[in-house]
Amino acid sequence: MTAALPHEAEEFLSWLAVERGRASATLRAYRRDLLLWASYLDTRGRTLLTAVDTDVEAFLASLQADRSRATVAREASTLRGLYGFLLDEGVLTRDPTALLAARRAGERLPKALTEEQVDALLASPATDGAVDVRDRAVLELLYGTGIRVSELVGLDLGDIDFTEELMRVTGKGSKQRLVPIGRTAGAAVRQWIDGGSRDALRAASRIASRKGSGTDTRAVFCNQRGGRLTRQGVDLVVRRHARRAGLPSDTSAHTLRHSCATHMLAHGADVRVIQELLGHASVATTQRYTKVTQTHLVEAYRTAHPRAGDVPVRT
Repeated sequence: MTAALPHEAEEFLSWLAVERGRASATLRAYRRDLLLWASYLDTRGRTLLTAVDTDVEAFLASLQADRSRATVAREASTLRGLYGFLLDEGVLTRDPTALLAARRAGERLPKALTEEQVDALLASPATDGAVDVRDRAVLELLYGTGIRVSELVGLDLGDIDFTEELMRVTGKGSKQRLVPIGRTAGAAVRQWIDGGSRDALRAASRIASRKGSGTDTRAVFCNQRGGRLTRQGVDLVVRRHARRAGLPSDTSAHTLRHSCATHMLAHGADVRVIQELLGHASVATTQRYTKVTQTHLVEAYRTAHPRAGDVPVRT
């Protein structure tokens, strides 16, 4: 069996740990599944990125000989998760597990908070302390722009133009795009940078200055040790304030990305605009959000239309 996983698979596991909050035992199971898949592909002269649907079908068929149905189903689920992640991140444009997904009873829709829940989350960092000012800027930016965690922590001071209300974001594959910053998010970030909180948090620790880290000096967001805020640090920020706001325990930075797209679509934004905003390589990825808004549409219709259900006709 292959001893090490390709970095794309390691990125997937890191995403599961940081943004999905998967338990260590679950991550170990995913790793075993992915090692088995990588080893199988190696025997066929393929890699994770060159695998095709026939490889997936043959692999799962080979497992059925000596493994339980539940094990095979879990392996299939792992592969769907991996390739869904790679598709969403723009690493691949074709999903070799697409035929497996078509046989599922129903597609799992992205989770999104309600607008009221988002309001509660954004109101959680309520003080003028440096940490709360930073956290408020982080949350406002995640929801206001829909950027990925990796894109947020990679932001440098020179990437933000407050006058034009634009932000240069570096996504997967070092692809750059311009993202508009709403006035609320822009004000929160500007308060963090220009209001003294960023300098105060960096001054509380001299680690960055002792190391002479130019990269950390340019970072928009820093931690309480003076270094650049990490993906794990952002996850802790989101989860801490989600708990305070009484939100679901699995609320993550990725939840805010989903919520940004879902709410914009619900308010009439074009799916192609959302695709450009989120940096999706394929519009098919973005179109998943339309299914979420359609569920709200159906609920509203059934509630409001006099002949949609049990609502009586008004006279």
